[in-house]
Amino acid sequence: MNGVYLVIITACVLMLGYRFYGAFIAAKVLTLNEFKTPPSIRLEDGHDYVPTNKWVVFGHHFAAIAGAGPLVGPVIAAQFGYLPGTLWILFGSVLAGAVHDMVILVASVRHNGKSIAEIAKDEISKLAGTSALWATLFLLIITEAGMAVVVANSLFNSPWGTFTVGATIPIAIFIGLYLKFWRPGKIKEGTVIGVSLILLAVAVGPWVRDSAALAPYFTFSTTQIEIGIAVYGFLASVLPVWLLLAPRDYLSTYMKIGTIAVLAIGIIVVAPEIRMPATSPFLWGGGPVIKGSVIPFVFITIACGALSGFHSLISTGTTPKMLTNERQILPIGYGAMLTESFISMMALIAATSLHPADYFAINSTQQAFQVLGLQVQDLPQLSDMVGENLYHRPGGAVSLAVGMADILSRIPFLDQFMGFLYHFCIMFEALFILTLIDAGSRVGRYLLQELLGKVYKPFGNTEWWPGIIFCSAAISFCWGYLVLQGNIGEIWPLFGVSNQLLGTTALAIGTSFIYHNGRGRYAWVTMLPCIFMACITCYADYLNIFESYIPSGKWLLVVISAIMFILVAIVMIEAVRSWVRYSHTIDQDYRTQEEIEEQTRQEMETAKAKGTAVVE
Repeated sequence: MNGVYLVIITACVLMLGYRFYGAFIAAKVLTLNEFKTPPSIRLEDGHDYVPTNKWVVFGHHFAAIAGAGPLVGPVIAAQFGYLPGTLWILFGSVLAGAVHDMVILVASVRHNGKSIAEIAKDEISKLAGTSALWATLFLLIITEAGMAVVVANSLFNSPWGTFTVGATIPIAIFIGLYLKFWRPGKIKEGTVIGVSLILLAVAVGPWVRDSAALAPYFTFSTTQIEIGIAVYGFLASVLPVWLLLAPRDYLSTYMKIGTIAVLAIGIIVVAPEIRMPATSPFLWGGGPVIKGSVIPFVFITIACGALSGFHSLISTGTTPKMLTNERQILPIGYGAMLTESFISMMALIAATSLHPADYFAINSTQQAFQVLGLQVQDLPQLSDMVGENLYHRPGGAVSLAVGMADILSRIPFLDQFMGFLYHFCIMFEALFILTLIDAGSRVGRYLLQELLGKVYKPFGNTEWWPGIIFCSAAISFCWGYLVLQGNIGEIWPLFGVSNQLLGTTALAIGTSFIYHNGRGRYAWVTMLPCIFMACITCYADYLNIFESYIPSGKWLLVVISAIMFILVAIVMIEAVRSWVRYSHTIDQDYRTQEEIEEQTRQEMETAKAKGTAVVE
């Protein structure tokens, strides 16, 4: 199997999915209304609710959802062969993941930018809202800790990578100030300057690494980097979105999309063979990377890139507070998810282009690899070329970087830059993760403020600075503490199940939203993937508890798994009750998108005549 075929198939499937299925949901199910005034304008406060250019919003949204998941998940799932991951990425993203992201984003926009928990409260019940709030808070802390671990392991004792990644922060602040005060609205100009500065930082990286004077200032231990990331998460959640979060995510998006575009071109030029078989001997379990079988674990391992509950935190967090037109939701909600899926496929191709023995040598422990009885092929030469020992470094990040660098180095005139390409790819992966951490920390602050606001009302005010500082610090401390304790390595398998349980919850809430808006005849677009993921994820949760956690005596994981299951079960039961209730009490709305927009336009004209500027 040639990698070029997978690139072409992926591009065709995703473009057709966007053109037809995405457009169908936008027009028929959600009836996106370009004349409806969004909360970013009605509730503008200059801090959280900020009308923002659609390309900046796309960049932020994409950067926030595209963390390590679309890169690492497919690489790990390659243990089953390339075919299971390919099928789940393509069909899961078009029929489930992108639908999930867009529907819940619309729901948040029409609920004034509220969180998923508040939407559940309004659309389903108070009990469902409380359960969803706790479930998302659990997942968020686990996710942030897991992402921080990956970054720390990628950057420790790496002055080149640390300098380059760190430089994106002051660059983003500069561009934020540039577009806010010095050259407002000059997006293209700011983009050129920002991307140029980031590329300059990458180019300067080797000089910093080799400098006896500068290298010590950018050489940190794992613990130091973990603390630094937690501090960064705190600052990112406190500062205004226009100053750090939005411009940094926007600029790093160009790095991400640009790198993946170059990789796609590299795959087309080099035409690498997929050396991993379509299905491996570990299809039904017993593998060195994932112990379980392809069903259900391929659906859990590949979350971001196919379907990810974490995306609902972004779709109900920062993004709905920045949109200036509902029509932008199709490219931002549905389109950004498909872009992420394309990235996942490129990652899968890069990993599976390695010899299977080399892949398993990187992604398994020494003991597990010895049991396989495999003989490495190209790994000794690859280790020499990148200047690092690549053996037994599980987690997916290293094998992805090696696969990407190997493909790119086979492009004419790049064969001498294998080491540079490898370290660039490591930096590239770190950028993915950090943009998730800054958005996730802010969303976590929103959620905690909502929760504490039920006890002490001022916390619910997102403009109350004591609440902002306290909640930001609390969220960053919780996931930072997990990282420093080193316990996250044990609970990492819980992330996949927790993530998909939240995705199931968001799909259930989205179904209630569709019913409530008189479009119940189309509720199947979210109901079917919701039911499918509920069955798959609960099965995986059962296997984790009874075949992994209990036999290993990991009782903390047992407790957390049980709590997540109970919380999601409550939401699901309450959601089904709301579906039945709405199907009997809500009349069907048969108006077309054009009719709804025309009615809103007339209302706007009437409002203007009366001296009112906006129409909700």
